[in-house]
Amino acid sequence: MILTKYDPFIAPNTFGAFEDTLNRFFAAPAASRPWTPPVDIVETEQELVLKADVPDMTEKDIAITIENGTLTIKGERKFEKKDDKAGYHRIERSFGSFARSFTLPETVEAEKVTAAYKNGVLTVALPKKELAKPRAIEVKVS
Repeated sequence: MILTKYDPFIAPNTFGAFEDTLNRFFAAPAASRPWTPPVDIVETEQELVLKADVPDMTEKDIAITIENGTLTIKGERKFEKKDDKAGYHRIERSFGSFARSFTLPETVEAEKVTAAYKNGVLTVALPKKELAKPRAIEVKVS
């Protein structure tokens, strides 16, 4: 009888399959990977601020919608192929369409949302309702 050491990471239909999928994903060229812009969300006393890095795009390439309490940012970064004699040596930036959706809290005034695009950064300001803003209450001691 031959004894074989059990390794749960190699066993079929376990972590090994997941690891193989990740390895294939990261081994693929960057231009063929799905592109998702990174987003930061910061809360201040007056509003929530969402900042997305969407370089090499124009305002026409980006669409922002609010529907049923969900903020959706969609866009597309196109690959601009230049006909150079030397050609490309390396392409690491991803291109294509993307969509990011965020559930808005009930404390946001959806009618007053504003957006600005400057230097490759999309900034969406989500003002809070008056009820959600912090307020100080003075306590009097008698």
